[in-house]
Amino acid sequence: MSLQITDSLVTLASTNLEKLVKFYTDILSQQPIKYIPNVYAEFQLPGVKIGIFKPKPTHQAEFTNATQSKMSLCLEVKNLENAIAHLTDLGYPPTGEITTASHGQEIYIHDIDGNRIILHQGN
Repeated sequence: MSLQITDSLVTLASTNLEKLVKFYTDILSQQPIKYIPNVYAEFQLPGVKIGIFKPKPTHQAEFTNATQSKMSLCLEVKNLENAIAHLTDLGYPPTGEITTASHGQEIYIHDIDGNRIILHQGN
């Protein structure tokens, strides 16, 4: 069994989403390839995608802590349940429950240094 990753991107959490989207629009000289006002924006760069999202109220405290990184690795998987089972078998069970957003379902794990990894299955 494996994660069956179909895509990946670096994500940035921000409670100032619109200002951060404008910043990246300006410095990258491009519009986001995906954009949901006040929720999510995504930019395609050579070799990497950058996703910017506004954390849900239940997760905002996680990103206001000065010691917690606002950057996450987001891994798109074919089947979220299979990915969770695989990680659990490896001894790295996710933290929390699966959440559903407009773009699909996701769950979080953390690497051994505490960096957040978002496992996401699109709609």
